[in-house]
Formats: sequence, structure tokens, C-alpha cells
Amino acid sequence: MKVLVINEPFVKDFCRTQRWAARSRGRVLRAPDWLAYAAAVLEKDGHNVRLLDMVADGMSKIDLRRIIKKEQPDFVVLDSTTPSIYSDIECAGIVKSESGAGVIMVGPHISSLPEETLLYASGTVDVACIGEYDYTVSESISRYNNLESVKGIVYYNNGSLVRNEARDLIDNLDELPFPAWRHLDLMKYFDGGKLYPYIDIISGRGCPNSCVFCLWPQVMHGLKYRFRSPGNVVDEIEYDIRLCPRVLRGGEFFFEDDTFTVNKERSVMICEEIMRRNLKITFSVNARVDSADLGMFKVMKKAGCRELLVGFESGSQVILDNAHKNITLENSYKFMELARSAGLCVHGCFVIGLPGETEETAQETVDFAMSLKCDTLQFSGAVPFPGTKFFEMAKDNCWLKTRDWSRWLGEGEQKGIVEYPGIVQERINYYVDLGLRKFYLRPVFIIKFILSTRSLSDLYRKLRGGVNYFNYLLSIMLRGRRL
Repeated sequence: MKVLVINEPFVKDFCRTQRWAARSRGRVLRAPDWLAYAAAVLEKDGHNVRLLDMVADGMSKIDLRRIIKKEQPDFVVLDSTTPSIYSDIECAGIVKSESGAGVIMVGPHISSLPEETLLYASGTVDVACIGEYDYTVSESISRYNNLESVKGIVYYNNGSLVRNEARDLIDNLDELPFPAWRHLDLMKYFDGGKLYPYIDIISGRGCPNSCVFCLWPQVMHGLKYRFRSPGNVVDEIEYDIRLCPRVLRGGEFFFEDDTFTVNKERSVMICEEIMRRNLKITFSVNARVDSADLGMFKVMKKAGCRELLVGFESGSQVILDNAHKNITLENSYKFMELARSAGLCVHGCFVIGLPGETEETAQETVDFAMSLKCDTLQFSGAVPFPGTKFFEMAKDNCWLKTRDWSRWLGEGEQKGIVEYPGIVQERINYYVDLGLRKFYLRPVFIIKFILSTRSLSDLYRKLRGGVNYFNYLLSIMLRGRRL
């Protein structure tokens, strides 16, 4: 079968694969890694596959129409997120109007609301894949005339919607082929907080923690952290180096696991395997403050770890407890102490607008973020995506500003979508911008950022990152938003 797997166009720089699907303030563009896994499985199963990232390629819906008309695929796989869902369905309509292709939709929005989405799509989407879809997509194609045998899907049967038995999460992740990066230009992906170029590695799926707002574990990959073997992980690193040798010259790998450090023994084993093969790489990882361990950090540093990305989230213990983050402010300070002792950089992640937020707690978070002295940081407005406990809390307590998904972005920009008795939506977004401005516009930060430049590629990512952020500031000033 001829299959197109597509990260379809929406607004410029829209990033579907980040945790808050939007155009980020830093204009982060992350490769469509989950789609790349699905494309690799399809190739392994003998299909003629083409993976397209139309956002990274700067393409429009006019281009989508042209490609579908020319290629005449048998099947098209489209991604979905909540802010883009109406546009995603419009893209499905383009596919249907220009070909006889079956349309399969994947991703967090259709996983959370499959029946609602299929009804709204009015026949332009044939199959909804729920949750982890690597094998579900391939089976839906190979058994398209026998869909009742495919687990983990919702589809039409004689005009009625049918939800099949749920699919178990993939137990042996080593059996998956490596992502089909060969279809993509990895040099097009950019994150100002990461070295350039960077390549995602997913060494495990799921997260054992129960933060109410986190989308990926609750909707896509479950609460059980499933591991790949260290040898398999490092095999993929070597595979990626052959595809993109530039990653060794100033770039880095990023471990996109929800929490790479949650299993200390395994984290150390991966680092030891990297060193055993004498790979001179740089990498960064996601971490939690309650997984800090100086011995582990030192091994990670020796293996090439540069930075820890950490969800501090809030400077209010009450807000942390409301969000079921299960950490303390003391944990955060201790984490910073140990990371510094090991010589690791820290990128702090903060959220304004979690359950119970007030003007006072938002200011506490801004002050807390400044006190930690992170190397870089990000602030996001809280979004209760469908499928999360946060979404149900927001519905039950009337915190949601709207359920019109087209209004979940401000001209494509990431923003909070809730408000509480103690703080309105506009003030949530105000504190997001305030925190970013207070941190990044400090002369001491700017000077240190420039002087720590390590290569021409590092200079490029810093200049591009700075331009991206100032373009964001310009865009909100042009919209009359007061800082």
C-alpha cells in the first residue's frame, strides 16, 4: 500500500509534538517523532511510505492538496491536537476530495475524544487510533476490510460508530524499529534551549507520576514507565549519527522520556553503554526534582550530559499539591544544589494557571523561578487538554474559558485557557510573559549567554533563539498586549 504519514499544516511554527501544542514563545520546532515511529513500522511491514513534515517545510493546505492529487495514496495518516483539530479535519477533507484514500487520524485529541471528532469530521476521517498507535496504524491498513479485528480504534461500520477493544501498551519497546528519520531534514528542527542540531531519543515511554495536567502519560503512553534496553538505545544513537553526522559537531541528543532519571540504575547503565562504545556525544534529559542523585548526575556528566530539563512548575506548595506534582519546594532547591555540584546546566519549566492559582501564587512562582538561578527557563500558560484529570477538574468547576477548540490559541501562540476566582485568563498570560521578561532581559543573563558560546553552531542557535523570542515580544506588543 502507498501510505503518506503527514504532520499537516496549521499556523506557522506550530509544534504538535510538544507538551503544550502551540507555537511556542521560543518558536521551538520538534521533529514528529511519534509519526516517525509509525512510519518505520509501516515500512517494516512492507508498505510504500512517505513521511512529510509540512510544518517544518513551510507548506500550506494548497501544497497538501497538490501533493495528494499528485501522489494518489491508498492511505493518509494525519496527526491531531486540540488547538488544531478543526484544521486537522479540514486537511482530512482535502485528502478525501483529491483522492480515494482512507484517512487515519492519530494523536492526543482524537485519542481523547474519538467519537466526537469522527462525528464532526462527517466522514472525512475513517479510523481514529486511540493512544499508542505504532502498530495500530499498520494493522488498520493491512486489515482495512476487517477493522473489527483491530484493537484500539474507533471507526464507522454501516453508518454507526464502533469502538473496539482497547489495545495494550507495547511491552517490548526494543522490538520497534528506529524512527524513520531518513524522510526528514533533521537540520530543520530547532529549540533555542538545546544545541543545534538536536535529535530526540525516546528510551522509555510512560510516567509513574500522576500530575493532573500532563498530557502524554494520561492520554498516549500510560503511567507505567516501560524501558528500552541500554544497548538498543545506544544502537539508535549510532544509527542517528550515521544519518546526521552534524550532531557530533556542536549538536546534541535529547532524551524525550517523561522522566529519564526516574530509574537511576537504568540511567547509569545507558551512560555506561555510551562510554563503553567511546561515543563522544552531548546529550540532555528530562528529570524530576525528587530523582536527584549526585552519583547518578556525575556519571551522566562523564558520559556527555549537558543539561537537565526539570518541571519545577510552581513556587507555591499549595499549587504543587493541587496539581498532584508530589514534590516540595525544598526538593527543588536540593536538586539545584546537586546539579550544580555535578557541573550540569538546568532548564527550568514553570506553569502559571494550575488549579487554585491566584495573583499571589503566580507572583510567588515568578519570584521562585528567579531564585533558583536556572541557566534557562520557560513559562507556559496552563491548558487542561481533553483526556487529563485537569480537564475534568476544569469542566466540573467551570474554569474553562471555552470548549471551542479554535479559540485555544491566540493567533497560534501558546496561552492559558482557564481562569479562577483569584486570577483571570489575561492575568495568567501576563505572569507568563512577566517571568520570561524578568529572566531573559537581564543584562547579566544576556552577557553570560553570549560569552558562553562554544561553537559556530552554538552562536547560530543563540542568535536564532534570541530573534525568535524578540519576534514573540513584538507580536504581542502589536496586538496591544501590555507587559
